[in-house]
Amino acid sequence: MARVYLIIGIVSLAFTIFAFIDCIRTRDEDVRGIPKILWAILIVLLSPFGGILWFALGKERRSRTAYVHGTSAAPLAPDDDPAFLRQLGEDKAREERIRELEARLAELDDDQDKPKS
Repeated sequence: MARVYLIIGIVSLAFTIFAFIDCIRTRDEDVRGIPKILWAILIVLLSPFGGILWFALGKERRSRTAYVHGTSAAPLAPDDDPAFLRQLGEDKAREERIRELEARLAELDDDQDKPKS
């Protein structure tokens, strides 16, 4: 039974440390409710419940709409990235032009290979 308590204590300590570091590294604009320093104190004093409160109530969540408004650093998926979609369209148009040019070259080769009577 002592091993179970030891494991629970280690997991609780690791979670508290993770939540504390996350709180410290979070920008002030992304903190909800109370100031960041008070969140850090709560995380340490109310371990592990302070960390749970931090992730549930204190930290602003990023949403899909954040990307639409340009606040996210990267798109969520390649098909959400306008530059990626534009590149796909350009690649498709380039391949189509290459096919057309190859077809014209094939016609010119056929015309030159035919003997003139």
